[in-house]
Amino acid sequence: MTQRTLIKNISIINEGQILVTDLVIDHGIILKIGPHDDDQNSNVIDGTGKYLFPGIIDGQVHFRDPGLTHKGDLHSESRAAVAGGVTSFIDMPNTLPNVLTMDLLNEKYKIASEKSLANYGFFLGVNGDNLDEVIKLDTSKLLGVSDDGLYFTKKGNLLADNPETMEKLFANCKSIIAIHSEKEQIVEENENIYREKYGDNVPVEFHPIIRSEQACFEATQRAIEIANKHQARLHILHLTTEAETHLFRNDIPLKDKNITTEVSVHHLWFSDKDYERLGTLIKWNPAIKTEKDKKGLLKALLDDRIDIVTTDHAPHTLAEKQKPYFQSMSGAPIVQHSLNIMLEFYKQGLITLEKIVEKMCHNPATLYRIEKRGFIREGYFADLSIVDLDSNWIVNKENILSKCGWSPLDGTTFTTQVTHTFVNGNLIYDHGQFDETVKGHALTTTNNG
Repeated sequence: MTQRTLIKNISIINEGQILVTDLVIDHGIILKIGPHDDDQNSNVIDGTGKYLFPGIIDGQVHFRDPGLTHKGDLHSESRAAVAGGVTSFIDMPNTLPNVLTMDLLNEKYKIASEKSLANYGFFLGVNGDNLDEVIKLDTSKLLGVSDDGLYFTKKGNLLADNPETMEKLFANCKSIIAIHSEKEQIVEENENIYREKYGDNVPVEFHPIIRSEQACFEATQRAIEIANKHQARLHILHLTTEAETHLFRNDIPLKDKNITTEVSVHHLWFSDKDYERLGTLIKWNPAIKTEKDKKGLLKALLDDRIDIVTTDHAPHTLAEKQKPYFQSMSGAPIVQHSLNIMLEFYKQGLITLEKIVEKMCHNPATLYRIEKRGFIREGYFADLSIVDLDSNWIVNKENILSKCGWSPLDGTTFTTQVTHTFVNGNLIYDHGQFDETVKGHALTTTNNG
């Protein structure tokens, strides 16, 4: 049950401004922003010296439920998310079974309603096998459709590899179409070159050469051309190359864009220099690439060619990660630490607090048309996190909350810490302690255009 809460004297970061004032939460919503006398009915939190962020909306996660719950599930991974200030997420369709029907999509919503501490939304999966069924649906009611991760099930599931499938989907789909943009043919040709040289034990530092800039750029360029032809709403997931950033616009507001993209935090944090130290632990698809790409992605984020920040959180067991190159699973857990990563960039003078909030909170709500979330406004859901910008801690096995129990950030010192997280006005996380008696809500959309 939601309790009335008064947060006093806190620095609120919202819509390009930082304002030191009070905020009242009541019945799950933000009741008042502005000076407020203490009242006896409220739980009072002193926010002096701390910062209030809107709850982060992570637009791309793989929480593994159902079917892959030995790696993570909607309870364990939402718990990790909330500890990092993430109050809402959108989960991808590559669970088992793949979410290719409305019945399976509705089943995921049911599971989440019983297990998730954060608010939740789900992509409907789309590939060549279910394309005709998807375009018969009222897709305008969906958060989005995606092929991401479905290529693990079988070859040929990437939309970027199938222009005919893209043509049909883009001509008929009224929701966002979020795609994994790599040309599998180029990747396979590169794999064969390195397999001939090294057998199955290809050194992982060749991963960004195998899953190359060319494979990404050509796929993204072609997808954008087809989307523009049909005026489809195309979202390119987890952009990894500086070259691709030049394919996107920053001369119109996000709400008017049909073609959008994102960067995942690990592509801003790591570069190919880190393969020597971390090996397959940082094997992601698309691959972490060069220092030049890393800097180019940050530049495009700052100048609004890249619209949002996500995590692509994808837990695997350590045993699954530590196999030889071709057998090692791609992906890693990172949702708990995405805000800490972005705040380290702030500490380094590379990004402002206001821009972090825009890219992690405001813009995901705008892009996916999520109702009454992502902003600190009176009448909006009280999805909020309180952050101490001067609190050092080290990531280690004891404080990693993903079910898989490891992180490529193990041993990293962060200088900021989330102290409180509210979801729908409920204080779910408070200095390491969780209230698991209440669950998150399904994300709703405005569907106004």
